[in-house]
Amino acid sequence: MTLSSNSVPPQSSPITKGTFVATASGSDDPPPPVRGTVNRLLWWIIPANFSIFVIWGAIPGILLPQQIANLDAENKVANLAIAATIGALAAMIAQPIAGQLSDRTRSRFGRRAPWMLLGVLAGGLALVGLAFANSLVGITIAWTLVQISYNFAQGPLSAIMPDRVPVRRRGTFAALSGIGLMVGALGGQILASMFLGSIAAGYIVFAVFAVVMLAIFIAVNPDHSSRDIVVEPFRLRDFVGTFWINPVVHRDFFWAFTGRLLLYTGYFSVTGYQFFLLTDYFHVADPATVIPVLGLLSLAGILVSTILAGPLSDKLGRRKIFVFASSTVVGIALLLPWIWPTIEVWMVFSLISGLGFGMFQAVDTALVSEVLPSAKSFAKDLGVVNIAATLPQTLAPGVGGLIVLAFGYAGLFPVGIALSVLGAFAVWPIKAVR
Repeated sequence: MTLSSNSVPPQSSPITKGTFVATASGSDDPPPPVRGTVNRLLWWIIPANFSIFVIWGAIPGILLPQQIANLDAENKVANLAIAATIGALAAMIAQPIAGQLSDRTRSRFGRRAPWMLLGVLAGGLALVGLAFANSLVGITIAWTLVQISYNFAQGPLSAIMPDRVPVRRRGTFAALSGIGLMVGALGGQILASMFLGSIAAGYIVFAVFAVVMLAIFIAVNPDHSSRDIVVEPFRLRDFVGTFWINPVVHRDFFWAFTGRLLLYTGYFSVTGYQFFLLTDYFHVADPATVIPVLGLLSLAGILVSTILAGPLSDKLGRRKIFVFASSTVVGIALLLPWIWPTIEVWMVFSLISGLGFGMFQAVDTALVSEVLPSAKSFAKDLGVVNIAATLPQTLAPGVGGLIVLAFGYAGLFPVGIALSVLGAFAVWPIKAVR
């Protein structure tokens, strides 16, 4: 049984034993901010998320494929699949570990800040290494370190919502968080196209930007001290067991994970190959000329749907209908370039998929935060849920590469459509959230 925020007795530190960390679940309101109001945090999450996701938009989709193509154009698809799969597998494991460590961290700066800062600093160094890598082995190692490091920042950052945002504001927070996430991912593609002639410079610019923005976020939005929390003894068996989501014990948590996994797998199985789709499927002579346009179209769709869907889900008190609709829209968008394989239709896809994915990011994040079992393990549990986002990036390059080699690029689309539609239906069995 959990206590609501109104029933938690006032104490000098609201995240000690017997208060929020020990008693709350994802459906409980957290203690008030150390400084300012929740509104301050709502707006600052945009640049914080942007600084990390601009890297995920720029590198795996644009700069890394170009770097690998420069190395060996003939084997670029297979080599990208190797580097991307290994890196994403490392990321999948890193985020729950980072979450577990931050959940258990005692610090005057709180549980999350030390790991966020350490993650972006280590990630910056790894990006410098990637900038000067000149072999497939070197690129793969450096990219893997980049994935691990930035996930050590991203994991604790994702726990900010259940840690600090009241339930009634989480749709709005998720919308603003989603704006930073998706504008970063798509803006990264646009910015990356400007660095195709100087990939190393792009890596360094993104590294410095992330360090600066996360440091400012931490300074402006301080957390409660966690020096007095009482952590339970670490048991490796229990931690390993968290990677298995029991569909009977944590039914809602399981279906939230499954819905996200299916949609992300469907989406990334196609968009993960955008650079090669442009060159080999749509026959665009110079992808750098159209990537900014595609990014802006996606961004337009994302901003419209995110701004509307998040606050509207708060007002209506409903999440599932928005997640269902968003998954369906992404599936429909994937149908268009399969039927009409032209660059103009890919532009239409970018806009429509942006509408669907923006709606999904705005609402699904809030939905997931409300089915978390315990405040003791918010970051670790979110890390496990985020496997649903990183696992597709692990599987998609390898599986997508096999599909391309066997059936051509057109084979990617029916797989993406089927998985997206299944993701839509996966949210209906959730009972704790309307």
